Amino acid sequence: MVVWSLWWVWMVGALLLAILEVVAPAQIFLGFAAGAAGVGFALLVGVPGLAGSLPLTLLVFAVLSLVAWLVLRPMLGVRKGQVKHFEHDINED
Repeated sequence: MVVWSLWWVWMVGALLLAILEVVAPAQIFLGFAAGAAGVGFALLVGVPGLAGSLPLTLLVFAVLSLVAWLVLRPMLGVRKGQVKHFEHDINED
């Protein structure tokens, strides 16, 4: 059995990516963590054909990561009113 077809490897990867998101909040690692967790869960459940094909596994990971990022971005992104705009220069007097 190859390492990329083991469900727990994907779950460990998801955990590491989630920890990386906490350490370096870039709001992108969480999408990758969700994608890895989704692939790990799919391998655990036994989705047919997923464990036997590396390209299919990577495609599922990429699609799940993109969908998770698209869903999480509006919830975790910059909200209106958070950016401070300055009307005048402090050197103008």
